[in-house]
Amino acid sequence: MQVIEQLKAMKEDRFLAIYEQLAQDGYGPLDGEVAKVLKFRPLAIKKLPMEKRAKTAQSLLIRGGNAELCYELFGTYLMTKTKDLVIDFLDGTDVQHEEGMVQNIEEQKPAGDKVAATVAELDKKYDVGDVTLYLSMAAEQWPSVPEVDSVWRMRG
Repeated sequence: MQVIEQLKAMKEDRFLAIYEQLAQDGYGPLDGEVAKVLKFRPLAIKKLPMEKRAKTAQSLLIRGGNAELCYELFGTYLMTKTKDLVIDFLDGTDVQHEEGMVQNIEEQKPAGDKVAATVAELDKKYDVGDVTLYLSMAAEQWPSVPEVDSVWRMRG
């Protein structure tokens, strides 16, 4: 579960930045779950500082090991903030897609021999933290392409 490993290694301020980026009308993306854990009514959760909500959300994801929810959170962040990074990775590794969305993940896999060079180009163009975050997702999405996992793990 690479996305959970990435989450565990992520500093609180980085997670907070992602959480705030996805907030809508003052609500963080996981505030409903946070409210349940903290025994708040959903509308009252906005009274807590975003830092507290994000810290609780990160803890919930780590404790629960919910890779699917974590993957969804990170994917939404990347597609919202830097969709071109996703598109450039897919194009650079010969994965057919439609605006960053891969229709058949089992059939459309990155060309292993193009992963390292593509990632080197992404690092020049995008925030390295965002590239690493995307690689954790790609490694989880394509476990049969060991080059993706290897490049992600080398970033430590």
